[in-house]
Amino acid sequence: MTRIQNTVDYFEAYEAGKLNPEGFWGRYASHEFTWRAPWHNVYSADFEQARFRWFEGAQLNITENCLDRHLHTRGDQIAVIWEPNDPIEEPIKLSYRELYHRVCQTANVLKRLGASKGDRICLYMPMIPELLISVLACARIGAIHSVVFAGFSSRSLADRINDAGCSILITADGSFRGDKIVPLKDIADQALEACNSVRKSIVVKRTETEIQMVEGRDVWWHDLHTGVAEICDAEVMDSEDPLFILYTSGSTGRPKGMVHTCGGYMVYTCYSFEQVFQYRDGEIYWCTADIGWITGHSYIVYGPLLYGATTMLFEGVPSYPDMGRFWQIVDKYEVNIFYTAPTAIRALAQCDPKLIERSSLRSLRVLGTVGEPINLEAWEWYNDVIGKGQCPIVDTWWQTETGGIMISPLAGITHLKPTFATLPLPGIVPVLMDEHGNEIHERIAEGKLCIKQPWPSMARTIYGDHQRFIDTYFAHFPGYYFTGDGARRDLDGFYRITGRVDDVVIVSGHNLGTAEIENALDEHEQVAESAVVGYPHPIKGNAICAFIVMDSNIQAGSTLEQELLDLVSTIIGPIAKPDKFYIVPGLHKTRSGKIMRRILRKLASGDGQDLGDISTLLNPEIVESIGQSMGLTTSA
Repeated sequence: MTRIQNTVDYFEAYEAGKLNPEGFWGRYASHEFTWRAPWHNVYSADFEQARFRWFEGAQLNITENCLDRHLHTRGDQIAVIWEPNDPIEEPIKLSYRELYHRVCQTANVLKRLGASKGDRICLYMPMIPELLISVLACARIGAIHSVVFAGFSSRSLADRINDAGCSILITADGSFRGDKIVPLKDIADQALEACNSVRKSIVVKRTETEIQMVEGRDVWWHDLHTGVAEICDAEVMDSEDPLFILYTSGSTGRPKGMVHTCGGYMVYTCYSFEQVFQYRDGEIYWCTADIGWITGHSYIVYGPLLYGATTMLFEGVPSYPDMGRFWQIVDKYEVNIFYTAPTAIRALAQCDPKLIERSSLRSLRVLGTVGEPINLEAWEWYNDVIGKGQCPIVDTWWQTETGGIMISPLAGITHLKPTFATLPLPGIVPVLMDEHGNEIHERIAEGKLCIKQPWPSMARTIYGDHQRFIDTYFAHFPGYYFTGDGARRDLDGFYRITGRVDDVVIVSGHNLGTAEIENALDEHEQVAESAVVGYPHPIKGNAICAFIVMDSNIQAGSTLEQELLDLVSTIIGPIAKPDKFYIVPGLHKTRSGKIMRRILRKLASGDGQDLGDISTLLNPEIVESIGQSMGLTTSA
């Protein structure tokens, strides 16, 4: 199977993946990877019981495909570039050979501590090379890694450790975040007070923060690695053996540990990385996500390394030392492919243009967005200011549960349509469903987005609760995977994600997607960002409340509310006009950049009390400020 190079290739590949998935995926898997033993069946699927198996009977180790198989052809090529939080500090560059040896050494450390195939190991670490190395070291010995983003609270960390039954925790004394130090070890210690399964806690020295080491449990990373061999045979894994557990950041209910397995995840992350970004040998690829999220797993670690790319790892934040940091890094390393979130794009678009103009950005060839639908204003700014109108934007839609990008333009191949994720990748068969559970066959349609055909990187279960997996993703529409998202399809077959179905507000019997209303509001030149939620209304059933963040350089005028009402009415229709507007200083977001809407729903209903756990927010203090803007007293 060769790389898609034009639209004819795409449509031929798409038909092949749809009509003959066994042949399509079998050919790609055969030609691109090292297998210890072949499969006897490409895949089997039971949607009713949510049982899916890919490359049945095959044996492999994913790290042999990320590292070993590249040593003869690109051993001296840079595999990972680490850019520290402070630009004054020296970066680290690791070749594929150096990374191989460091992964093997850490794998041997884990084995000395008694870790073995099937054990769960939790990683609660900064974005430093040791995190990426630890991920691969776990996979090397067949241990199941469970990365928890290093911004989560001790309670959230404990919940995840306990749910997975982790026996080892790898953490650090602290982490740098802009001009702040986060006391990771202290947070981890608090978490471990409620965790009985953890035998050892490995601590990386990063911030030189004074910490307490618990005798018999806590051990320093550098001490463990002294004199340890740098060669470690890879554990032979079945294709369906678990590779990792990654918890979704849902705002309600206990966390869902999504289980991804070795063979199918390997095949699809490599395939999607290659096709979406159209990576060229020797290019520098930078995904700004954190490895604590699925984007970091698939498109910082596994996808790029499987393909033999040079991938970047950034410890810091886009605002430190100033809002031009991203663009300075692009120039510093001559980054060719840049992949970030719409939340970051919107924030960066508000900064002083001089912070962008001091960087040339000439090296950029492809831009990407991930994590949420991008609004038109942000897309156009990204295209015009950062891409200079010369870089295709791959607006990618996918989920923790899907493991890899599902719907996206292919860079330089797919015709772009702003705010549309456009077309599915070959092998992915999306459909729109109506309220009665029927496929909508009309070309132009809107409905609930489902996937009709299995794909290799799909999650296999929720750890420890397969019935919840069935109920959440396969019970709503029997015979389909239900994404939980709504989408619109246009005459070209392009898909536009309209937002989570649970973010659809039914007003007077009309289904209104909050993302669509937000896109309309964001087009106003004075609006920097907006969030829309529904709240109970005695006549309509639900009404719409809009929270507006103004551009930092502009004060709200007396006519703003009417201008926004007119804008929504013009773009969507009068039925979508918000009933309430609040000008707020900012919006509270999770560490992955998503707005925690359940809090806004309570505030819009006039209830500022018992807002639940807000410790996982990036900026929990903003909740009180929003409440004050509304005249409400808030409490968590």
